[in-house]
Amino acid sequence: MTSQTAPPPAATAAEPEPAGYRLRWAALAVILAAEVMDLLDTTIVGVASPAIQRDFGGGDAQIQWISASYTLAFAVLLITGGRLGDLFGRKRLFVLGAAGFTLASVLCAAATGAGTLIAARTVQGLFAALLIPQGLGLIKAMFPPKEIGAAFGLFGPILGLSSVLGPTLGGYLTDADWFGTGWRMVFLINLPLGLLAVVAAVRILPANRTTRAEGAGRLDPVGVLLLSTAVLLLVYPLVQGRELGWPLWTYLAMAASLPVLRLFALHQRSVLRRGGTPLIEPSLFAKRAFTSALATGLVFFAALSGLLLTFTLYLQLGLGWTSLHSGLSMIPLSLGIVAGAVLSGGVLGPRYGRRVLHAGMAVAATGALGLWVSVEHWAGGLTSWALIPALLVTGFGLGLIMAPFFDIALAGVEDAETGSASGVLNAQQQLGGSIGVALLGTAFFGWAGPEGFRHAADWTFGLSAGLLALAFLVAFLLPRHARPHEEG
Repeated sequence: MTSQTAPPPAATAAEPEPAGYRLRWAALAVILAAEVMDLLDTTIVGVASPAIQRDFGGGDAQIQWISASYTLAFAVLLITGGRLGDLFGRKRLFVLGAAGFTLASVLCAAATGAGTLIAARTVQGLFAALLIPQGLGLIKAMFPPKEIGAAFGLFGPILGLSSVLGPTLGGYLTDADWFGTGWRMVFLINLPLGLLAVVAAVRILPANRTTRAEGAGRLDPVGVLLLSTAVLLLVYPLVQGRELGWPLWTYLAMAASLPVLRLFALHQRSVLRRGGTPLIEPSLFAKRAFTSALATGLVFFAALSGLLLTFTLYLQLGLGWTSLHSGLSMIPLSLGIVAGAVLSGGVLGPRYGRRVLHAGMAVAATGALGLWVSVEHWAGGLTSWALIPALLVTGFGLGLIMAPFFDIALAGVEDAETGSASGVLNAQQQLGGSIGVALLGTAFFGWAGPEGFRHAADWTFGLSAGLLALAFLVAFLLPRHARPHEEG
């Protein structure tokens, strides 16, 4: 799941309630469509990756980069994308992002080799980073406080349904081979969706003009460069290291990411002292609750993305299932996610807070171990039916975590910091996904070489369970409950 939107700050009693934008519900539908398009493009491609590799050849790192290049570019520019919306207007950036995303999708479909496809996926991720962050600010501007909860409440079911459709649609489009396009149709499907989103955005979204306070200052190019460098120094060697034999430079690059990240933090403080507008509010990192949420989310989303990728690879490369068969087999996982998200978001999360996150991590880890047991027990006779119990349990645990996580993560954040904090949390989700694809994908192919795909699946499912157990421990540092939301 690539796109979760953090909840808005609570309205204070002293603020007069705005009337709300006249077409706000239609505009919300446009924003949700963009979120669905992004999420589909993240989940749909994993199922098609083996077919792409058969066409283009190349090493195992190619499959990882097809997924990781998108989420990595998204993570690197996401915070900057939100800042650009403040400077130049959210509607303008939304339309630009949707148009660029659609064009990049066509470039992906027209790719003639792995390199051009990965480059086009990177461009796609960069435009997604311009598109997605605008939704939060637009919703806050369009809806009165008493309706914001209902608006954000639609995200869970819609995004959950998208997680069901993504792998299934990807498998169907790849195997259907419409007009001889094969896997290319998973990108071409974005053409009508993207054009509709652009036209609807131009006609329906409110013309957002930033106030002097919102648009004050300039973009921080040095901060963008430092943050991008730190992320690339960490993820690039993780993806490429195994195929290159883990030369010394891979370890040095990963180690260098930490001082570069530290340099970025110092630079942000310097920008603030000079009266500028930093990419990230430095005060956020002085809050234990927020930094704990970053650590918890990074581990959790790494486990989630890595598990989804390696499970799909095992079904196709290890068992020889078709793309459609693999996509259909993942429906129980997605249904479990929807059920868990609805239950935790509407009932359990507000009442039990952090304990719901712990329960979800424990349940998801149990489900991942259940996948391990299923693969071992059924061996070569594994069927989609045999996987249903473990997938339902895994998905239900993941869904329990997703709904309350962002609300709890923002518990110790001041209202003035919420915009920056939301951007950082969303970027952390994408970065965690990139790290998970790199880490678990590398482990999967490394174990598959000498021992075979079943052995690789066993150990990567176990590694996913271990990451969820680690997130369980780190989550004890989180606040017990989300901060209360006042009624409008």
